[in-house]
Amino acid sequence: MPPTEQSASSERVPMMQRILDNPFLLLFLGVTLPTVLYLIWGIMEVASIPLAK
Repeated sequence: MPPTEQSASSERVPMMQRILDNPFLLLFLGVTLPTVLYLIWGIMEVASIPLAK
């Protein structure tokens, strides 16, 4: 029995497809993730500098 339009439209869209289809979410992730990673990297670099005597 071939699928009808109603059953095809009621299928759940996979989570990754919903994420990748949302350009604003991709923009947000593309700006936020590098910013957070560089911030953490910078904090680790500053913390690793030995104290002056």
